[in-house]
Amino acid sequence: MHIHHLLENNSIANSFVAQLRDKNIQQDRMRFRRNVERLGEILGYEMSKNLTFQKEHFETPLGTASIPVNQEELVICSILRAGLPLHTGLLNYFDDADNSFISAYRHHPNDDAEFEIIVEYLASPSLEGKTLILADPMLATGRSFVNVLQALGTMGTPKEIHLVSVIGAREGIEYVGEKFPDNSHLWIATIDENLNDRGYIVPGLGDAGDLCYGTKKQH
Repeated sequence: MHIHHLLENNSIANSFVAQLRDKNIQQDRMRFRRNVERLGEILGYEMSKNLTFQKEHFETPLGTASIPVNQEELVICSILRAGLPLHTGLLNYFDDADNSFISAYRHHPNDDAEFEIIVEYLASPSLEGKTLILADPMLATGRSFVNVLQALGTMGTPKEIHLVSVIGAREGIEYVGEKFPDNSHLWIATIDENLNDRGYIVPGLGDAGDLCYGTKKQH
């Protein structure tokens, strides 16, 4: 897997990540969602540099302009519910992409550190021969991405896969690197080193879904 780490180089993205982490600022849900969305835009822009472009000709009022434009058929798939603002950011830039939505959540049957990833809902076009963009702001253990990829198997085989996340843990990144095709790409804003005993990223930022949309009843 090819890893593209945004905060290896300083940019305005640093400020958005800092605001997402700040426990005082993140209480403003609208601002939290908007910062995730803005990072989706930045990560999508960086990802676009790896797509296939071909020169096309366009008539202006004064002549003809030749501009290379993207030739790939894109499908953006977000993991509900935390992936929605990230999905919006990507769609702001890839406005002609097809869209896919899938649910994946942690189920703690014994209310302890052990959990399983449950996938219950999927709405997707065919992925056969297309470029798949999987969006989830938090890459913790990596099991959500892997389970989602398995669930999408019935939709066809994409020619290339791009994962987009805001924050990831080193352990989870290594796990998805083992499970995804070698030519896959991970576009991520920042990487933390640790997971706690319940599989959450440390220092991370908390539960992105709850911070976006409010707390939920635990399964």
